[in-house]
Amino acid sequence: MGGQNRAGFEVALDLPQQGGGSKCFDDDGRLKRTGTLWTASAHIITAVIGSGVLSLAWATAQLGWIAGPAVMFLFSFVTYYTSALLAACYRSGDPVTGKRNYTYMDAVRSNLGGAKVKLCGLVQYLNLFGVAIGYTIAASISMMAISRSNCFHKKGDDSPCHSSSTPYMVAFGVIEIVLSQIPDFDQLWWLSIVAAIMSFTYSIIGLALGIAKVAENRKFGGSLTGISVGVVTQTQKIWRSFQALGDIAFAYSYSMILIEIQDTVKSPPAESKTMKKATLVSVAVTTLFYMLCGCMGYAAFGDMAPGNLLTGFGFFKPYWLIDIANAAIVIHLVGAYQVFCQPLFAFIEKYAAKRFGDSQFITKEIEIPVPGFRPYKLNVFRLIWRTIFVILTTVISMLLPFFNDVVGLLGALGFWPLTVYFPVEMYIVQMKIPKWSTKWLCLQILSGACLIITIAAAAGSIAGVVLDLKSYKPFGTNY
Repeated sequence: MGGQNRAGFEVALDLPQQGGGSKCFDDDGRLKRTGTLWTASAHIITAVIGSGVLSLAWATAQLGWIAGPAVMFLFSFVTYYTSALLAACYRSGDPVTGKRNYTYMDAVRSNLGGAKVKLCGLVQYLNLFGVAIGYTIAASISMMAISRSNCFHKKGDDSPCHSSSTPYMVAFGVIEIVLSQIPDFDQLWWLSIVAAIMSFTYSIIGLALGIAKVAENRKFGGSLTGISVGVVTQTQKIWRSFQALGDIAFAYSYSMILIEIQDTVKSPPAESKTMKKATLVSVAVTTLFYMLCGCMGYAAFGDMAPGNLLTGFGFFKPYWLIDIANAAIVIHLVGAYQVFCQPLFAFIEKYAAKRFGDSQFITKEIEIPVPGFRPYKLNVFRLIWRTIFVILTTVISMLLPFFNDVVGLLGALGFWPLTVYFPVEMYIVQMKIPKWSTKWLCLQILSGACLIITIAAAAGSIAGVVLDLKSYKPFGTNY
């Protein structure tokens, strides 16, 4: 395979040959991938340390000092293990030279086929759509927090400072309309690195504020079993505990874009090796952050830990620090929204090009000169459909601005099928693991246990949304 390359035939022609690479092209005829362990880790951290980190103190408060950290650790282990199984499915057959699967759906098609492909596509793309809504809500909450913080600062802590999330959601939507015109994943690396830096910024500030609050209180809040049944009813305690599982699952979810991230990685070494390392680095870093943020937030506020850590510090001094943290969240979510939506954009555009290949509207690209850069290729279909998508997610966010419940529901719906079921089933097929063997049984037990957790978390989150809807006015003032 490399013999031709060394002989100089491909190098001279600079064209891809079947089964071989060249200076400019990979073995599949596409332009050389340039991703590394660090860009893949940045993409994962951008996707993982999202707004989910802010609800972890609340989730820990529902479960308590024993179950809270234990559940977080359990989710991190399951996410790492199943992500490693999924990374092995990027190529079918040989892990170095086998056929590439460019998307999660391609991997399912190659390994499982049939109705499971459609089921996977439905769950994956609905989940990505839901994440876009969750991130719009989270960004507007942080923008509102900055506005209210500055209002309290000017008018005093007793001022009402009412604020509506609607204008902030619109502003976030406008930014996303512009950024969604970035054609594909490969060109997002800079946005991912900025977003990853921002996620560390606000996580560290949240952690520091939690430590400061514990020092001020001179004691650790909370209890071994979480919020007590006197404060909430027995039923509420059960629903809230289930919802907390969904929140933690959401905080770790990124499997639905793992294959797409892996498709940006260069080889050699084999993409699966790089991806397993990137997953280990990312999950280890995020788990450390999650443990610290969740536990310090709970220690600071005890059973009254807020649903969103950074909007729950009240608006005490230092105002500027809370503002920096919330601004970092907004910048991070701007990037994370794109990282999650790119696979969905690519899927729709690929489908449209396949179905309506003769249409000028779908395929025509207009070159717009950009001084100092290569000309930007504007595709009219891409411009219109991505704009409609962003408008739709923004309007739904305005109608359902319940951060915690939406986050819990998304985490629940995406966790079992995308993070556990499909990776386990594909790995069994790929590695030809015999039915009823010890390894097969262990994998099925893992999958079954995660299904039970998912059902419980979904039930808890739906109960939360129903409760919120009773006292909710659409497009009304939120605070």
